Amino acid sequence: MTDLTAPERDQEAVLRFIERFAVQMADAGWQRMPARVFAALLASDDGALTAAELAEQLQVSPAAISGAVRHLTGLHMAVRERDPGSRRDVYRVRDDVWQDALLGRDRVLDMWEESLLDGARAAGAETPAGRRLVECAEFFAFMQGELESLMARWREHRDKLRASYDAK
Repeated sequence: MTDLTAPERDQEAVLRFIERFAVQMADAGWQRMPARVFAALLASDDGALTAAELAEQLQVSPAAISGAVRHLTGLHMAVRERDPGSRRDVYRVRDDVWQDALLGRDRVLDMWEESLLDGARAAGAETPAGRRLVECAEFFAFMQGELESLMARWREHRDKLRASYDAK
């Protein structure tokens, strides 16, 4: 396991991380503002911030935060909660957000595999296009099978990691 001990939180370094990670996510196809909000939530100690806290930290308007959290909640990358007795929404990122997002791709992979096989049937399975479509469908079927065992290995590794936190 990686040793990341630091004496205390360096807020300026955290802000640099947020911007750097958001740029990397935007380069990978994410919208920039949702990427910034997501990175800010990840970097907060309890994984939760209000819209006002996000706007202040990221130096943007509440409207920008509103659109970003709407996008993130639609992707199930963040959830909106309200503390009992409070009128303010809190946006939270779950500890297992990446695992959940990856597993959510299962439905997409199923859909793509089915569509590709339909395309192969339409093009003729023995035509060059049909063989290419079948191979694409087989790729997604293979990935789904591997994803299951990969996630099992990840959960085992994650449990050891979390146990090491508890031991400190």
